[in-house]
Amino acid sequence: MKELIEFIAKSIVNKPESVLVTEERNDQRVYLKLQVDEEDMGRVIGKQGRVAQAMRTLLRVLAAKEGIRVDLDIV
Repeated sequence: MKELIEFIAKSIVNKPESVLVTEERNDQRVYLKLQVDEEDMGRVIGKQGRVAQAMRTLLRVLAAKEGIRVDLDIV
């Protein structure tokens, strides 16, 4: 899951070297934090949050296959 978000984020930002994804796992939940450069924040969030919502949707599909829940925070 971490690799998927990292790949998507690096594909859409201007400074891919500044993309950092951290992952924390609990019993039934995965927490992902996506950090990007301030200039690229708008690209990652998208108009009305559509890009961010699409990434969350993809994560939910993967998590459902594994039987876990996932949260994505963009900081």
